[in-house]
Amino acid sequence: MPVDLTARAAHVAGIRERAQTEMERLGVDAAFIDLLVETFYGRIRAHEHLGPVFEQRLAGRWPDHLTKMKSFWSSIAFRTGTYGGKPVQAHLGVEGVYEGLFAEWLALFRATLDDIAPSEEAAQWFMATAERIARSLVLAMFYNPALDDPANRRPMSAH
Repeated sequence: MPVDLTARAAHVAGIRERAQTEMERLGVDAAFIDLLVETFYGRIRAHEHLGPVFEQRLAGRWPDHLTKMKSFWSSIAFRTGTYGGKPVQAHLGVEGVYEGLFAEWLALFRATLDDIAPSEEAAQWFMATAERIARSLVLAMFYNPALDDPANRRPMSAH
């Protein structure tokens, strides 16, 4: 069955139009995305735990990373489809990353949104999105399915 490319293009255009309308309603535009990324990663660089991990990975490449993150967040917020990276692969094997860092990353993201988001609804939208992203990365990087296998569970000891 052939795919109707015109219908597909119209569907994609509709998704993007609805996303643009929703972001406008929340007060989000490209300038906010730029401010969010610049402010957040400025705070990352100064953070006692996150800063060193990011610096060892991105030293000399910060401008490229910020450009990539602006594309990433714009693609998510406005459904542009312009980001083509592989976030899980980018984070695998990063020296110094441990599961607890994601909670710190989220707390810093929340504080940044509290300070600069154009509306509470925008802050909630971006925070919920960041939480989904963090959850996905944590599962991809740290989840061990063997721990969910009942055959591998140890019986609880009775005291």
